[in-house]
Amino acid sequence: MLVIWLGAIFVLGGLLFMAAQPIWRGRLSDAKQTSPGKPRDTLEPRRPGAGFGLKANWPGLVLIVLGGILLLAAARQWPQ
Repeated sequence: MLVIWLGAIFVLGGLLFMAAQPIWRGRLSDAKQTSPGKPRDTLEPRRPGAGFGLKANWPGLVLIVLGGILLLAAARQWPQ
């Protein structure tokens, strides 16, 4: 039963991690500009971060795969 809970937690944690990555990379200050030529008082990049990328989301993918393996292993032993 512990293996099932660990697998479910890993899968959900991986999904949450991958969903939070684009949110964390988004702009934190007001996205509206008063005029296009006027410099902004922020250190944020001009363009928002890219969406899904393996480079930024590999920990989430590893958690999902590990959780899936644990869930499959627990399901294989369940009838015993």
